Amino acid sequence: MELYLNGTAHVKSAEEVRDFLTNRLGEGCLNCELRARSEGVSDMKTWHLWLTVTRDAFLPAVDAMGELDFPHFHVCSGNDDGDTLRSNYHFSLFRACGRGKEVNVTLVVSVPKSDPVLPSLHSRVPGVGFSEREMNEMLGIVHEGQPNTDLIFLPPDWDRSILPWRRDETGPENKGVVNVLE
Repeated sequence: MELYLNGTAHVKSAEEVRDFLTNRLGEGCLNCELRARSEGVSDMKTWHLWLTVTRDAFLPAVDAMGELDFPHFHVCSGNDDGDTLRSNYHFSLFRACGRGKEVNVTLVVSVPKSDPVLPSLHSRVPGVGFSEREMNEMLGIVHEGQPNTDLIFLPPDWDRSILPWRRDETGPENKGVVNVLE
């Protein structure tokens, strides 16, 4: 299957994917890093593009990826970085660069702890629900537009003011944490 960009069949290099996304996002792209990595016994080269974007550029970044290829969503990961909470949305673009030359894209977006809100990707990628619910449950990031906010890992009666992955006062107390390694 050939990729059509503006009606013309075109296979892009990883560098062209990077340039297309950074140009499309403009000042909404805060940082960009393209990393090559080899996999398997044949040393197949794959690419990983890390894009740090502003909150306002988050949905446009996903839309821009969709112009190149179907953005296959894998998972969302996150971290407490002090004054901000970071979300990493991991995608793959399988067809944009041709057969066997996938480009993995991680969209990184940080929000201040004082306003931990991101738009949900649910309207574009319905399968994102599980990951966004996990980020809400563990870090307190609210995803506007996410229709299901039920807990998935913690018990239903969990005090939602306690956020297990936070490194500040909202994390659980040691007395309530069970060390399974002992």
